[in-house]
Amino acid sequence: MDPNLQSLLKWSVENTSTSTTTPPSADGSTPSSRPINPDALNALFGGPSDADLMNLSMSAILSTDPEITLEDKLTAFDNFEQLIENLDNANNLTPLSLWAPLLSCLTNPEAEIRKMAAWCIGTAVQNNAKSQEKLVEAGEAGIPELVRVARREGEEESVRRKACYALSSACRNFQPAMDVLTGSMGKEKVDAGDMDEVDVLIGGLRDGVKSNEKA
Repeated sequence: MDPNLQSLLKWSVENTSTSTTTPPSADGSTPSSRPINPDALNALFGGPSDADLMNLSMSAILSTDPEITLEDKLTAFDNFEQLIENLDNANNLTPLSLWAPLLSCLTNPEAEIRKMAAWCIGTAVQNNAKSQEKLVEAGEAGIPELVRVARREGEEESVRRKACYALSSACRNFQPAMDVLTGSMGKEKVDAGDMDEVDVLIGGLRDGVKSNEKA
């Protein structure tokens, strides 16, 4: 049986049992039932899955429809970021073919879109070796592009900071990503498992953002 349908059946049995065996309280009310799993309802009524919502969000973000405003796209990006906070959803970026469109947003003419793209990349790869690997496999569109964004003079401060966040998340405890990062920055090799060394490297990028602010 589908796990979601099984969950729905369990919920039904539990709450039927509660309603027939538990007496009302002094004020005449019955105890509150255990909340139903939204995924179980989706399984029964055909609601959109997280994968559907991720695809819909990215479609809105990339849309050229003039009726979809920048605010609409940022809302879609915010929803997308919340979805990929879930490890399984982050790993689903690959089977859903969403890595390429997400990375393409790093070169979007709108600064807010670039910022949200970097933010989502950082969320997807944080403590997630599978996603870190996929970012490395993206080649020039991945870590090297994030380095360019983080170092770009004239770039919005908020965008550069999110790029630093994404790079920090990408390289920690994942040597292949660290090697690409140090190579892109023209730095000597750093041990991805040495958090002090990683902090110094990422701190240098962040200091560059601060220096640009003062200038």
